[in-house]
Amino acid sequence: MQVELTQPGPLLNAQGQLAQVGWSRQPLLDCNLENANFYKLRPLQRLRMKRWDYYAIFTPQRFFSATIADLGYAGNIFVYTLDFASGELHEEGLVIPFGRGIQLERNSQSGEAVFANEKVSLRFKADAEERHISVNWPGFDGGRGIQAKIKLSCPPKHESMNIIIPIGQQRFYDNTKINCLPAEGFIQYGDQREELHPETCLGSLDWGRGVWEYRSYWNWASASGFLADGRTIGLNLGRGFGDLSKATENCVILDGIVHKLAAVHIDYRSGDYMHPWHFTGNDGRLDLTFTPFKDRTAKTNLGIIFSEVHQMFGRYNGRVVLDDGQLLEIHDLIGFAEEHQARW
Repeated sequence: MQVELTQPGPLLNAQGQLAQVGWSRQPLLDCNLENANFYKLRPLQRLRMKRWDYYAIFTPQRFFSATIADLGYAGNIFVYTLDFASGELHEEGLVIPFGRGIQLERNSQSGEAVFANEKVSLRFKADAEERHISVNWPGFDGGRGIQAKIKLSCPPKHESMNIIIPIGQQRFYDNTKINCLPAEGFIQYGDQREELHPETCLGSLDWGRGVWEYRSYWNWASASGFLADGRTIGLNLGRGFGDLSKATENCVILDGIVHKLAAVHIDYRSGDYMHPWHFTGNDGRLDLTFTPFKDRTAKTNLGIIFSEVHQMFGRYNGRVVLDDGQLLEIHDLIGFAEEHQARW
């Protein structure tokens, strides 16, 4: 059921249809959104495009995230941070009409994503082997302020989880997830400054481009951390969006190598999100229990535009069977799992 792509090419053909459908270990297809052809009036197509860069950083002390997104009719800029010890969570965002002033790169491997105004400045830059995250938000948290300058190392052999899938007859999703990127730099939150070192700090990227249904729903789970022997371990699990018959995004990433999983069943209580979640693979290779310790709930309701995400932070425990048959035990791996409903 899982089709692995190995040949580069365009995302969309001349008729606006997906040229290939499947998953890959590296980004292979050129995201030529200019070929999209789902509305007769082509100028209207931009209003249905969804494009975002979501970076997340796991340190021993905190989780930090910054996003630049353009949803077509509106942009969304948001930053949030969670202190693991105290449970202190703070988030702020901006809604930008029609995404004015937002710049996003064409493909995930290189380029810049930028937004800046009188309140905030975010800049993400990617090149061959590094990614740079720069955030400056002086008024964050009532003037406490938050600033970050972070370098993520991304060597060419570091594998990522890439899926190209259809959504209905005319829509599609092009997604790159990269876990366990060694991080260095700093995060300054008020008078708290945390220096980041690659031996203890890791970053991840969720890069998405596509055209979604107006009413959408999904689950996503992710983690980037370390095993007791120092190897990096990452999780990426998801469901609820599009046609996954040829590709799911489910995988475990061990020391930068993707171990592909097929379908994953997620057993949780919608509405009682702090109850433990259970993840099992349909092929018997995955059995994880996720125990939340913090609930991040974010809601946006602008009438026709609606978003409600319940992102739980917690610890993963259990086992996974790798591609070579090795049984890997996972203990107290900090990550998140979420339910997201949207009208967008």
